[in-house]
Amino acid sequence: MPLDKFVDALPIPSIITPIGNRDGKPYYEVEMKQVQQKLHRDLKPTTVWGFNGMYPGPTFEVRRNQPIYVKWENKLPFEHLLPVDRTVHGAELDRPSVRTVVHLHGGRNRQENDGYPEAWFTRNFKNVGPKFLHEVYYYPNGQRPATLWYHDHAVGITRLNVYAGLAGFYLIRDDEEEELNLPQGKYEIPILIQDRSFYLSGERFGELFYPAQPNQAAPPDPSPPIDSSLPRPSVVPEFFGNTALVNGKVWPFLEVEPRKYRFRILNGSNSRFYRLRLSSGQEFIQIGTDGGFLEKPVIVPHREGLLLGPAERADVIVDFSKHAGQKIILTNDAPSPFPSGNPRIPTLPQIMEFRVSKNLTEPDKSVIPATLSCLERLNPNGVPVRQNILTEIDDPEFPGRLKPLLNDMTWSELPITETPYNGTVEVWELYNLTGDNHPMHLHLVHFQVLNHAPITIDKNKHITHVGPPREPSPNEKGWKDTVGVNPKEVTRIIARFGPFTGIYPWHCHNLEHEDHEMMRPYEVLQNPEFDPRIPIPGQCPDDSFTQSFEKEGQDE
Repeated sequence: MPLDKFVDALPIPSIITPIGNRDGKPYYEVEMKQVQQKLHRDLKPTTVWGFNGMYPGPTFEVRRNQPIYVKWENKLPFEHLLPVDRTVHGAELDRPSVRTVVHLHGGRNRQENDGYPEAWFTRNFKNVGPKFLHEVYYYPNGQRPATLWYHDHAVGITRLNVYAGLAGFYLIRDDEEEELNLPQGKYEIPILIQDRSFYLSGERFGELFYPAQPNQAAPPDPSPPIDSSLPRPSVVPEFFGNTALVNGKVWPFLEVEPRKYRFRILNGSNSRFYRLRLSSGQEFIQIGTDGGFLEKPVIVPHREGLLLGPAERADVIVDFSKHAGQKIILTNDAPSPFPSGNPRIPTLPQIMEFRVSKNLTEPDKSVIPATLSCLERLNPNGVPVRQNILTEIDDPEFPGRLKPLLNDMTWSELPITETPYNGTVEVWELYNLTGDNHPMHLHLVHFQVLNHAPITIDKNKHITHVGPPREPSPNEKGWKDTVGVNPKEVTRIIARFGPFTGIYPWHCHNLEHEDHEMMRPYEVLQNPEFDPRIPIPGQCPDDSFTQSFEKEGQDE
């Protein structure tokens, strides 16, 4: 039975509050639990995993330069909700089926607080991974106000844990942001977009469906025969659900007033890109990216749409003042896989509905300022340049199964080849030799996109020519932590590494790719000439690279 659209109101995740203090700083405890949650009017309650029993998890609202402690606790069952492929690195038969570790995506934190994939832990910390150090995480929050998010990052099962529901918003605020007089309170709304599939008949009616093998379709659609050459379950190359969820609700609606709203939009899907538009034909006014405010607001025309790859965020203003009494659909036309698409994969042309009332409950005194923030432009002249290759090969262990790689190396392969020094600026060139766009994410740092350029590849997958560079789009010129790398292109990014030293992941944020080897560690080495406690000359105060360097309160 098809599910009706726009019959459930959009839920707004609650704001989490600390349970006390630790060393004079707010202290939170968050439990990961298996619960039953109503995701649509006509579905039975669905079994999901949620932070504090909520999918999505509660929203953190923290202040810049005001550190917090968080104890993440695993209270999940011993067996997984979804099919676990035991041939994937980190998920072998000698590892617990259910493991978790939380990554604050976009957070500038020490390596022991980053949510390293092998720092996993099981229920009540009974078993822990080889990189596990402590139960309580410390977040200094010494960075620009921004829309961050937290999600599971356990090696080999990240795709499953996030799909089960382990994700939530983490908002950093400061005084300068509040002085901008943007829409706030009930007029500022987080929007987490994800795609899911459900069993819509039989004993499992209403439960989440996740394929056990490539090309397996959600019931009642027919699936191809089991491929005996692959393990069952087997990791799939991508996952694309046939149903859109926003904040954990299937095709919801939101009642809005004829006034300006601020939406913090997050693409929390495993693999799906979204190119969003409003059916009213109006524009988005984008004010922020992954790493916080742009320098100035950017108009995103209706004809172009707002493109978001997995893990990317967009902070936007939508003005409904001229649309009183209308119903407006948030639409999507991004093909999957992006950008070429597969005609057998649903596009999800509708995401949610806005219902604009005829009257205001109070005057709209919010503004869209001409200038949003000071934004330092990193200079690429004379800095080291690293060339990185994105490839896909036939899995030698299971022919016919995709195995995506970075620099032709697996996650655990030594040595670590990317080793920037603390406080130094580098350009990373990301050459995509595959047919799909890969949303590339670097932990610890925010970066800027310098340009994109076409590349020519011969039959042996060698790059024979690099074309002229193309500037990033205006709304791509802020600080970012995830960037889409188009097929047959090189995307050049620039970052200042640090202020912490240590080992951090960089990876494709297609979660199926991340789980099956498209992830590598990089190490920030100690630079004897750099003191992270000293501000960098010429840097915008708003970028505050050194503010997150805080030793106080660190677990020894």
